[in-house]
Amino acid sequence: MKPVKIAMMGMTHGHTRKYYQTLLDNKKLDWIASCAQDEDAKKTYELYQTGVPCYLDPEEMYEKHPDIEAVVIASANDKHFEQMKWCAEKGIHILSMKIPTFDMAEYDAMIEMCDKAGIVCQIELEMHYNSVVRRLKKLIADGAIGKIKSFQATNITLSPVWAFPWQGDPKASFGKVERLKKGDERFKGGALCDHPHVFDLIRHLTGSSFDYIYAEVAPNLRDGLKVEDMLMAVGKMKDGTAFLFDPSWSRLEEKLKVPGPGWERFPKRMEVNVTITGEKGMITCDCFGPNVYHNGAPNDRYTVQYTYFDEWIGLIDEFVDCIRNKKTPLINLKWHKESIQAMLGCYESIESGKIAKI
Repeated sequence: MKPVKIAMMGMTHGHTRKYYQTLLDNKKLDWIASCAQDEDAKKTYELYQTGVPCYLDPEEMYEKHPDIEAVVIASANDKHFEQMKWCAEKGIHILSMKIPTFDMAEYDAMIEMCDKAGIVCQIELEMHYNSVVRRLKKLIADGAIGKIKSFQATNITLSPVWAFPWQGDPKASFGKVERLKKGDERFKGGALCDHPHVFDLIRHLTGSSFDYIYAEVAPNLRDGLKVEDMLMAVGKMKDGTAFLFDPSWSRLEEKLKVPGPGWERFPKRMEVNVTITGEKGMITCDCFGPNVYHNGAPNDRYTVQYTYFDEWIGLIDEFVDCIRNKKTPLINLKWHKESIQAMLGCYESIESGKIAKI
C-alpha cells in the first residue's frame, strides 16, 4: 500500500508530541510537512528535531507540498473549524483532535463540508485502540459478565494549561466565554473539555445512547484557573446502564512550559480506569497500567515513561485504510457528535442544578 503523505497543523495540542514518533516510524505514512500556529509553537516543535520542515502559513506549506493527502489537526478547539474548512476545500483528509467543536451549528457545518468534499474525517480518540479496552470489549461481547448494569470510569490527569495555555482559555477551549453557573467566577472550558474519552467509551462498549445526565463541579484544586478542574457526572443510558464518570484534572503537576520528565507528581499523571458490573459479574481494569515508573531527574520527581504507542498504531491503521479503501472510520464526526452533546449536557446540568436530557 502506498504511504499516505501527511502533514500536521497547529502544533499546540497536548497530543502533538505523541504523533512525532508515530508519523516518523509508521511505514504507512510519509510525514512531509508541519505548520505551527505561531512562533512559540514552532520553537517548541524544533526542540524535537524531527527533520520535517515547519511553516507558519498553511498556504506556504501547501504551495511547497501540493502532494499533501492528509492532515493531523493538532490545534486549539476553536481553530478546528477554519482548519477543517481549509482541508475540505483542498480535498485533504483529516485526523482531528478529540473535540471538533462544542458549537452544534458549527459541528453540522463540519459534517456537511466533509461529506461534500468526499474526504475522510476521523476524530482522534485513541482509547478505542487501547489493548485493555479491546480486551474488555471482547469479554463483554462474549457475555463474560452478562447484561451490563453499571459503568464506572475515570479519566483523570494533571492539568495541561501550563504547557498548552489555550486549554485554560474559555474561548479557545469551549468556543465562547460562558460562566459555569450563576454566582461562579469560573467559565466552561476546563477538564471536561479535555476528557471526552469516557463519554465515547461507554457508547463504544455498550452500543447504547445517552438518556440523561447530572453533573456537579467541585472547588478548583488549582489557584488561578479560569475554568473548572474537578467535576463528576452520573446518569443513565437508553438501555438502562447507569454510569458514574470522573473526568477531572485531579493529578498534580509541575508548571513546565514544555512537558518532559518530572512534569507529573506521584502517583502518575493520568488514570483511565473502568469498572463494569453485569448480571453475572464485574470487570475492572487500568487502561494505562503497563508503564515504567522511576524516581529521578530532573528535580528528583517521580517520573512515568509511557509504553502505549500501540494505540496510535491502531488509530493510524484505520485512518490509512479508510483513505485508501474509501471507508468511513468508526469515530467519525457524525458518531462522535452524541458524545459532545452529552458533554454539553454536563454543562447544562451544572448551570441549572438539574438533570439534563440528552
